[in-house]
Amino acid sequence: MTIDGLEARVDPATQETAEQVVADLIARSNALGSDPRITNYAGGNTSAKGTATDPVTGEPVELLWVKGSGGDLGTLTPAGLAVLRLDRLRALQGVYPGVEREDEMVAAFDYCLHGKGGAAPSIDTAMHALVDALHVDHLHPDAGIAIATAADGPALTERIFGAKVVWVPWRRPGFQLGLDIAAVQRDHPEAIGTILGGHGITAWGSSSEEAEANSRWIIDTAEQYIAAHGKDQPFGAVRAGFEALPEEERRSRAASLAPTIRGIAGHDKPVVGRFTDSEVVLDFLAAQKAPPLAALGTSCPDHFLRTKVTPLLLDLPATASIEDQIARLHELHEQYRADYQAYYDRHATPDSPAIRGADPLIVLVPGVGMFSFGKDAQTARVAGEFYTNAITVMRGAESLSTYAPIDEAEKFRIEYWSLEEAKLQRMPAPKRLATRIALVTGAASGIGKAIAKRLAADGAAVVIADLDLGTAQETAAEIGGPDQAIGVAANVTSASDIDQAIQQTLLHFGGLDLVVNNAGLSLSKSLLETTEQDWDLQHDVMAKGSFLVSKAAAKVLIEQGLGGDVVYISSKNSVFAGPNNIAYSATKADQAHQVRLLAAELGEHGVRVNGINPDGVVRGSGIFASGWGANRAKTYGIDEQDLGKFYAQRTILKREVVPENVANAVAAICTDDFSHTTGLHIPVDAGVAAAFLR
Repeated sequence: MTIDGLEARVDPATQETAEQVVADLIARSNALGSDPRITNYAGGNTSAKGTATDPVTGEPVELLWVKGSGGDLGTLTPAGLAVLRLDRLRALQGVYPGVEREDEMVAAFDYCLHGKGGAAPSIDTAMHALVDALHVDHLHPDAGIAIATAADGPALTERIFGAKVVWVPWRRPGFQLGLDIAAVQRDHPEAIGTILGGHGITAWGSSSEEAEANSRWIIDTAEQYIAAHGKDQPFGAVRAGFEALPEEERRSRAASLAPTIRGIAGHDKPVVGRFTDSEVVLDFLAAQKAPPLAALGTSCPDHFLRTKVTPLLLDLPATASIEDQIARLHELHEQYRADYQAYYDRHATPDSPAIRGADPLIVLVPGVGMFSFGKDAQTARVAGEFYTNAITVMRGAESLSTYAPIDEAEKFRIEYWSLEEAKLQRMPAPKRLATRIALVTGAASGIGKAIAKRLAADGAAVVIADLDLGTAQETAAEIGGPDQAIGVAANVTSASDIDQAIQQTLLHFGGLDLVVNNAGLSLSKSLLETTEQDWDLQHDVMAKGSFLVSKAAAKVLIEQGLGGDVVYISSKNSVFAGPNNIAYSATKADQAHQVRLLAAELGEHGVRVNGINPDGVVRGSGIFASGWGANRAKTYGIDEQDLGKFYAQRTILKREVVPENVANAVAAICTDDFSHTTGLHIPVDAGVAAAFLR
């Protein structure tokens, strides 16, 4: 049996093969990482030491397997482990140049890799290598950080844990911290772990089971102590007027505020958002201590790297008018930007990375909830989870003592650390529609589904709007989880349905950038066969529906101030006169002129409006499957199964048009490649001369 090319060998100390060591490490990591009270997404790290056979010498070699940089404990696999030689890692102590140059040690880890080494080693590798225990956990549990950020953390640590857990004063993660913890483990043989000031916990054990048990004992003991000895109101009394609004009212208000808040958070660079109105958040925002505690900021590096050092907190009661809240948010944003620039200027050195934007990533609205932001929907969601954890940390610290996070200068050293900057630079380039939030109507099948899938593949967060909620959710599930797509029910002939769909979009993804008016249907009938009901139905769904969707979306796009795109899926028939489809063609002509009218009206807001004119999209089309295909085939005197080929042969290119061709055109027109294009109709018909635009 082999692991990354290594022959499995029995470790005499543990009687486990290298494969078993890794399997146990993965199982422990996943168990610890799946519990948000123990550690956050991508936070913390675990390790195991064992012996394998060096394929070059045939001799046994001691190895360290440790979670690599950027990995997530809850989803960790063997591929996410860094694999290093222990003898070389320990030898680094002899060349360690001191804390002022400890960042150089990260590059030295590359010379300790075994074989290709697996994942990139993280800054915490030294901690795991130097502690003389076979298994080590470093975690960020809420209860542990509460003790770590309490003003009298050292005394609390001794009181709560006795000699089993030792306080280690705040030190930035790195080689020196590894040496410090190793010294604690060596000098305190009765200890099973440490509380790391301002940061988290570290625990160890002689087996994977013992290490996990020790980690859980520290966390459970801290939680139980806080529960038994904490104050009843650690955040103080409730502020009158700042209490949580009723659910329907607060979510409606959140949707009304979301465009403004997205514009604030995305002032310097585009972001995706997420709204949270959990009880933890609402209780905190209602309390007297919320303003001073929010101003102190978070403490654990994993927290403030995701949330920025401090949030933007609206200082008006929940009962204030929406207009007053919006005006105040803009004022607070200007102050936040000035304060963040001053924070950067106070601590930046000539070697510091450039400022990464001065906008908040967390915006708190009392009585309503929290908006969190990031480079994609997952990052936005995780930022919110981290700030929720930070609230729990503050609650625990205030329950027992006074919340005292690490000081501002240390936060800056972490936030603008050269190693953190290097990690950011290693990240893959964003996809071309990254940070774009798209709403596609009629997206559960046919052309709409192809469009939704293509936009998601290009990095957009997508809302699948369709008459049938079940099929909309199924399509969203095909695309990915809720960080990629969600399904919502919407009848585009109903303004209230559209408002609800847009509200769901705003609350789930924080905003809206791209709207595709695709919902449609068709009845192929001659003039004399077309009824008034036929006419009204097609105009209600396509002409009226597109108008209602565009109107509701435009309000959001204008309030955000970030520009945007509106795309109409019109038709070749909007410019081509053919027999037996007067209602369909007339409503498509209506849609086509809406494109021109809205392009002229919305351009001043940076909103582009363009149309796509498909033709002959038979394969996968809901319209053709619902009877339109049979009627068109009858009109042309051919079998329905040959309709796609028939349409292809009458084109200049002699190619059949499929839904993916339409999706490609939508994806292209919404990119920066077409930044100066609006009011355009793009034919996707393989060339129909009679439909050439004039």
